[in-house]
Amino acid sequence: MTVARSDSVADRPLVFITGASSGIGQALSLRYARAGYRLALVARRSEALQAWADAQGWDGQRCRVYRADVAETDSIVEAGQRCLAEQGLPDVVIASAGVSIGMDTAQREDLDVMARTFALNNTGLAATFHPFVSAMVARGSGRLVGIASVAAIRGLPGHGAYCASKAAVVAYCESLRGELRRSGVGVVTLLPGYVDTPLTQQNRYAMPFLLSPSAFADRAFDAIQAGTGYRVIPWQMGVVAKLLRMMPNPLYDRLLTGRARKHRQGEGRSAG
Repeated sequence: MTVARSDSVADRPLVFITGASSGIGQALSLRYARAGYRLALVARRSEALQAWADAQGWDGQRCRVYRADVAETDSIVEAGQRCLAEQGLPDVVIASAGVSIGMDTAQREDLDVMARTFALNNTGLAATFHPFVSAMVARGSGRLVGIASVAAIRGLPGHGAYCASKAAVVAYCESLRGELRRSGVGVVTLLPGYVDTPLTQQNRYAMPFLLSPSAFADRAFDAIQAGTGYRVIPWQMGVVAKLLRMMPNPLYDRLLTGRARKHRQGEGRSAG
């Protein structure tokens, strides 16, 4: 995909990004703005996001902010429909909104945490894409980008909901990529390793190959522009994850014995 710069803001390509109020979503917003894109930015905290966008000097032609709860299907679908009506059909849609919360299956309240995690990380991702798929196919172009995680590759103690949801992102995007083959619409699955965001800052364990949000956004932008179907960022984390995937279960289980668990709800900041 080639980025076509234009003297007219209205003629510039458009990117739709959820979870844009912080972390990876915000970093991707800045990266796409730098590349000359118009922005359609989505977050539950729309007032804070609008204030941040205003601080960047982006006017209403360059950037629109939409309030939506991605975990509520009708809410995010409506935001997508508003984008179509107000800004047109995006060239790139990035489902960046996500949540990472530790869980303990022995605790009844954590089953509700798991349901919320799946609603946001999985159904919310599909609902983010939904308003745009048919129109992109009719146009014969577009990119749909799902943000998964290296946590999709192997389960981690205390991370059952998160690991399962991100594994589902990978499988869902793979399925969608097959459905849209030869349509001109590409599906890109990105698996971040550790990125220095509110999602990771209270982790109680080592985070090798930690990236800044801007460093991740640069690499993600390149992968999306290239139409890469699947990429782990950084690549070193992909090597580690693959080696762990190949490790026999008894050895893997022994390796993780005593590893600190993810904060459960109420124990630390966990939503992004």
